[in-house]
Amino acid sequence: MIMTTVTKGLSKLVLRTSVALPLVLAPAVSVTVLEAAGVSASFAQAQAQSEQKTRKTPAMRESAFKYLGKAQEAADAQKWQEALAALREMEAGKDKLNGYEAAQMYYFYGFVYYSMDKYPQAISYYKQVLQQGEENLPVALEVGTLLTIAQLYFVTEDYKEAVNYLNRWFKVSDKVNADSYALRSQAYYQLGDNDKALADINQAVSMYEKEGKVPKENWFGLQRFLYYEKNDYSKVTNVLEKLVKHYPKGEYYKQLAGMYGELKREDDMLHMMEAAYIAGALQKEKELLNMAYLFMGAEMPYKAAKVIDKGISEKKIPRNSKNLETLAQAYQMAQELQKSIPELEAAASMSDKGDLYSRLSGIYLDLDKNKEAVDMGSKALKKGDIKRPDQLYLTLGMASANLKKYDDSLKYFKKALDDDRSKKFAEQWITFVKNEQEREKQLAM
Repeated sequence: MIMTTVTKGLSKLVLRTSVALPLVLAPAVSVTVLEAAGVSASFAQAQAQSEQKTRKTPAMRESAFKYLGKAQEAADAQKWQEALAALREMEAGKDKLNGYEAAQMYYFYGFVYYSMDKYPQAISYYKQVLQQGEENLPVALEVGTLLTIAQLYFVTEDYKEAVNYLNRWFKVSDKVNADSYALRSQAYYQLGDNDKALADINQAVSMYEKEGKVPKENWFGLQRFLYYEKNDYSKVTNVLEKLVKHYPKGEYYKQLAGMYGELKREDDMLHMMEAAYIAGALQKEKELLNMAYLFMGAEMPYKAAKVIDKGISEKKIPRNSKNLETLAQAYQMAQELQKSIPELEAAASMSDKGDLYSRLSGIYLDLDKNKEAVDMGSKALKKGDIKRPDQLYLTLGMASANLKKYDDSLKYFKKALDDDRSKKFAEQWITFVKNEQEREKQLAM
């Protein structure tokens, strides 16, 4: 089953959030991680900046502000080592810092290490921000830090800790929305907790739909996969119907057709497979032949023939005896015998058995082309390995009789007597042929 998850091995957070430094640093946020989970790019900033709660904290003094300003100037120029040097200089006098100033210093440490792609160090410093205690942290800083740590754990593929910090963030954020649930669902999925992952992604989808918005494609993808793991094919079908409607792709048509098949909705399966075929999603031999068999089963053999013929001409279906036989059969079912015969003759010439020539002999007999019937029958006998030689002998006997080759006809009918399934019919024809011989002798006298 095909599904979109947070990209494993994602090693970089692309967005480098510029740090404004009046009194509170703007939280470092990972848009890349969120977008990989199908979350809006503005999600983290909106969450961090939308907190309305206030909390009285110590003031930042001018001395601390100067150190952070120096670090800020270096960070703006992406001179990370200079930024770290300024922060270490500030940290050397940390005994003189109040809790709020220390929190801002550790936050800036986290941001610099994050900018250097040193995520374990960044996580360590962001955690030290939280360790300063609520009395020293503005609400927005606490909330933003929890989210940033969760995202960094996501990047380092420590999904257990990612969930831990996301849950803490859920408790203190007053703007938990559909994107929030989608992100946590991805984390639960990575941990193998499919039930919680499904509950969260269902919540995300439901919240979007209630707002009249179309959920993200990979939200549907995760939802579909999780329902499939539970063998809930009805729910999988519902999700795929939404994917086909909002994100029409050939792959979704095929998957939906498969689900309709599981639910015994044959007509729907046929229509969806045809949609996949028209969309160009059926490219492999097996897929195209299955499409043809579906058409034949639905009594639309001419469509089946066109699928096979086009597939052979485009070299997607091999031009071998079996496939040509199927093409001939489709034309025959569609009463297109003139198109069926050359395909069956080509198939017969490629086969190492005489059965196809035997079938051709019968077709020519039905078309009252007795000489061709005898020729094809002779080729069948020459190749041998015929499933019902008795039927071929009957065909050859009738064609020979029509050509007034009565001796040959009797020879074939007598061979057909050896099979009980054809014995009675052969006896009737022997009587008829002998009577015809006698009648012509009398006329000749």
